[in-house]
Amino acid sequence: MDAVRIFDTTLRDGEQSPGFSMNTEEKIRLARQLAALNVDVIEAGFPIASRGDLEAVRKVAQEVRNVPIAALARARKEDVGAAIEALKPAAAPRLHIFLATSDLHLRVKLKMTREQALEAIGSMIRYGRQHVGEVEFSAEDAGRTDIDFLCQVCRVAVDAGATVLNLPDTVGYAVPEEYAAMFTRVREHLGDAQGITLSAHCHDDLGMAVANSLAAIRAGVRQIECTINGIGERAGNASLEEVVVALAVRKDSFGVTTGIRLEELFPTSRMLTEITGAQVAPNKAIVGANAFAHEAGIHQDGIIKNPLTYEIIMPQTVGVPARSLVLGKHSGRNALRLTLRDLGYEASDTELAEVYSRVTALADQAKQVRPRDILAIAHEVIRRRSTAMAAESSPAA
Repeated sequence: MDAVRIFDTTLRDGEQSPGFSMNTEEKIRLARQLAALNVDVIEAGFPIASRGDLEAVRKVAQEVRNVPIAALARARKEDVGAAIEALKPAAAPRLHIFLATSDLHLRVKLKMTREQALEAIGSMIRYGRQHVGEVEFSAEDAGRTDIDFLCQVCRVAVDAGATVLNLPDTVGYAVPEEYAAMFTRVREHLGDAQGITLSAHCHDDLGMAVANSLAAIRAGVRQIECTINGIGERAGNASLEEVVVALAVRKDSFGVTTGIRLEELFPTSRMLTEITGAQVAPNKAIVGANAFAHEAGIHQDGIIKNPLTYEIIMPQTVGVPARSLVLGKHSGRNALRLTLRDLGYEASDTELAEVYSRVTALADQAKQVRPRDILAIAHEVIRRRSTAMAAESSPAA
């Protein structure tokens, strides 16, 4: 099976989003966990952004030796120089150079012509290759770049020494079939050149970052750039956990594999939320609080009988300790009976009916019934029935 490399940019693109800044020690801690997750590349930062960011990249490169470390740089000599400096301690450094290629960005943001862009791309990649063995080039806003010019850009980058070509959907504008077609056209232009890896980097502005990443894989892309919990600029990046679990669950459909240790996904997600203080949405796929929680009685009954009825993966597969059957107004008796057993109560059918009636009445008033609420109700019901039974069996006065 083909292998898809996972390029994690949580420490760079993820950290650039408001509220997700990390200090050097936090970056090192998360980088170690990313290594435990077995990502293929860790993009540690944007060294030209500040001296602190440069030092953070350097420290990560010093501390994490078993994963290639990447540093981002614009196609400017001072940027590339800062990235080269930051990567010096890395066991396997990757220089990641980017330049916007859409006419909108060239005209409005960079004030450059296409010819000037091609010259900057070629010269900076050649300069980078003099100092770093592996150079990746990203055509910022590739999704809105004229396709013929994009093919020209890719040829210049390859001829200059880039071995990874990243074509981002920088503003989350693409739809899957368009994004896949772009890669197909570039592959045709390059002739599937040996030693060149195509890479996808998708943003989630229209909620299609993961779908676009998966479409790119079908088009021959073999590196996906993504972040833990999908954090990143604006609406975020493609969610690492969603991409890799989709590839694992639907391996028959995609025909590719990754080296990710799935059982480390949930611990990695939790570490990021702990570091940043930003919780994921409860309904977030794979790592959200409700991803393996069931409240509806029909679902709970199915899960009790066979988890495959309503779960396509076991929670433990992605590092979630256990599923939860949430007691609420939609819950059924079977889930309540199981919950009572877990709490140490073996209720009779009569007791179960009374506890169920009281739990659902409480659930109508509260959003969720807590275990201590169930304990209190069960204790009262069972104690009252025990008292009544004792009274019935005692001799008349």
